[in-house]
Amino acid sequence: MRKPITKKGYEELQKRLELLEKVDRPKIVQDIVEARAHGDIKENAEYHSAKEKQSFIEGRINELRGALSSSQIIDTKGLDSESVIFGATVDLINVDSGEKRVYTLVGEYETDIERGLISINSPIARALLKREIGEVVKVNAPGGIFEYEIKNIYFGE
Repeated sequence: MRKPITKKGYEELQKRLELLEKVDRPKIVQDIVEARAHGDIKENAEYHSAKEKQSFIEGRINELRGALSSSQIIDTKGLDSESVIFGATVDLINVDSGEKRVYTLVGEYETDIERGLISINSPIARALLKREIGEVVKVNAPGGIFEYEIKNIYFGE
């Protein structure tokens, strides 16, 4: 089953992949060549470090290729809904503390909590789905049970 991703999220993954393939991969290959030139590779820390980095880069490239090939782009531009759906940005207020939060529901490959991008599969996203402005939702999260009031629902790009 293909996993949803916003157009912007898909483009960001493509940029990361391109950077790894066109900048990071050639650089690490050069680093390996240089480290190999220092002689015996058995006790060559630079060589082993470069090979480890190469392995990480190749793993990340494969991971990104897999994410891109298994994604389905959902164009959120122009979406409008009275309820919370994929791609929605939601303004919330914690009922107990009054703390304000803003989250955008995105695919798992583009999740970035520091930027307020939460996976559609996260506990808070699942609690918000299909809810409307003014509703209070209970979120069973690892830190406990929290109640949030939905103050606004809107769509960006």
